[in-house]
Amino acid sequence: MLKKFKLIWLEKIICFGSLSLLALLPIIELILRQFNLTITDTKSILIHFFMVASLFAAMLTSNIGEHISITAIQFIKNDNIKRKITFVCMLISVFLLTVFAWNSVSFIKFGLMGKIIGFIPDRIFAVAMPLGFTVIAAHFVLKYQTARERILAVIAILLGCITALPAIAKVIWGFDPPEPFYSWVNILYDMAYHIRVPAIIFMIIAAFCGMPIFLAIGGIALVMLQAAGLEPDAAPLQVFSALTDMNIIAIPLFTLTGFFLSESKAGERLVRVFKAFFGWLPGGMIIATVIICTFFTSFTGASGVAILALGGILYKILSDNKYPEKFSIGLLTSAGGVGLLFPPSLPIILVASTSNTILHFMNIPIKYNIIDYFIAGIIPGLLLLIGMIVTGAIISSKTKIATEPFEGKKALGAFKESFFEILLPVVIIVGYFSGRLTLVEASAVSVIYVVIAEVFIKKDINIKDIPKVFSKAVPIIGGVLAILAMAKALSYAFVDSGVPETFTAWMQAAVQSKYFFLLLLNLALIVLGCIMDIFSALLVFLPLIVPLGHAYGIDPVHLGIIFIVNLEAGFLTPPVGMNLFLASYRFEKPFMKICGYVIPFLVVRLVIMMLVTYIPFLTTFLVNLFK
Repeated sequence: MLKKFKLIWLEKIICFGSLSLLALLPIIELILRQFNLTITDTKSILIHFFMVASLFAAMLTSNIGEHISITAIQFIKNDNIKRKITFVCMLISVFLLTVFAWNSVSFIKFGLMGKIIGFIPDRIFAVAMPLGFTVIAAHFVLKYQTARERILAVIAILLGCITALPAIAKVIWGFDPPEPFYSWVNILYDMAYHIRVPAIIFMIIAAFCGMPIFLAIGGIALVMLQAAGLEPDAAPLQVFSALTDMNIIAIPLFTLTGFFLSESKAGERLVRVFKAFFGWLPGGMIIATVIICTFFTSFTGASGVAILALGGILYKILSDNKYPEKFSIGLLTSAGGVGLLFPPSLPIILVASTSNTILHFMNIPIKYNIIDYFIAGIIPGLLLLIGMIVTGAIISSKTKIATEPFEGKKALGAFKESFFEILLPVVIIVGYFSGRLTLVEASAVSVIYVVIAEVFIKKDINIKDIPKVFSKAVPIIGGVLAILAMAKALSYAFVDSGVPETFTAWMQAAVQSKYFFLLLLNLALIVLGCIMDIFSALLVFLPLIVPLGHAYGIDPVHLGIIFIVNLEAGFLTPPVGMNLFLASYRFEKPFMKICGYVIPFLVVRLVIMMLVTYIPFLTTFLVNLFK
């Protein structure tokens, strides 16, 4: 028990320390730049510490069992069957992690050049890859209780070592292993080719049964790459490439910003200021609720966080203002997703990064950067924002809500209290869109800014509680980045095997109309939004859809915004929308009641979704204007 305690704390120290460095180093570089000074090789230092932070975050996420999964087995009522399915999924996970660990060792030996980062060889940083996979596997194994379970876990590890023989042989003998190993390696490649289809189907089934999404994605990538006869280093190379992408560093930093805000009393202060400024209007609290939920979701990247973190206080305020329970819960369950279309939205960063990666793999010129995708989301975001407010006002119009007279002194006092929170998005957006800050610098500024504001100025969070905030943010950071890394390997496998071209040719033969294709896409994405989180859905299915969009002449930024709007609508779609379950848990109401509460807001979402899908002007106008 003591060893486990020490291991967990070592993981936390390395993870939290690396994340802190990611926030501090760009700030230091930014300050030095004002004096025409610089730090040598800052970019390389940042991306390698980012890789370490990502893998250690994934370790911590596995320790608490919070990796993103579909868990369709929740609908199975027999607990014994559920336990057995979960156990089998854990064994498959341990098997895959073993293969990835060995393949990563091969990548470190042959895929890196021994470049010095600061004063540390890049291979030292890259050791986090096999170490990460091994520790995650160990966390899974330690959850087993009985001797029989642990014996089966050891067998899974041994089978993983056998499957990883191409990597092991390469580590020991290089590119020309002696007999009989050479023949055994060829047999494994032949086996992978012949079983690739049933193996991929098996991985998909395991994913729906609760195996972490990142491992299902990685497992499919492994099968496809080995079946294609590629070196065992192919998948780890793509994982390394994903976790050393400069722009992606913004994801954990903006996530940290969102959690520092949600763990402080920023929400309460924002409620007071919006109530003071809009309370005199009919429906003023509706406006305040939608804007506050949008603000928080734009930083955390997950609409469910707004429900869990702000649901209680906003529900109480709406109730105190005599809004009916049905209306209040429906509004709060529906409002959070709007923020995914406004900077610094993590899904938009992922859409831009993934779309550009796929276009690069396909040798298609890249027209847009992340700023363009942010700009493209503004009009659809405003439509959703206004739609939620107007719907709320119409539904509650029959309820006599007392308004408060506007008091300038009270409003000014509330504004002063929440000044730092209100200023935050202004600083980030102006700094980034003006070109004074890069995306990474903007995300680093947001973290340092919010820590100073909430810890040292407002003193909502004690210094000793800062690690607790990191701990709450880690499951999203570790979960999302693990999926992102494996999705890069799967995208490469797709392109290498010609899947996008084949799928595109089949779709074009079956569906000639661009608009019918968009309708099918709407339906498919809503279903995806019902069963998968937005990060998994984006990273797994966008690589297949981007080539289709290109073939049908759909603008990449338009396609990206369609993805986000559709998936978020899926989160509210009965009977399995993810936000419906979160709201049921947060407000302690029966699930079916929550489904009924959100129907009016879902209808508005679907209408706006169709407008955004079939009127490209709504997404491309501002992009073309600023181009």
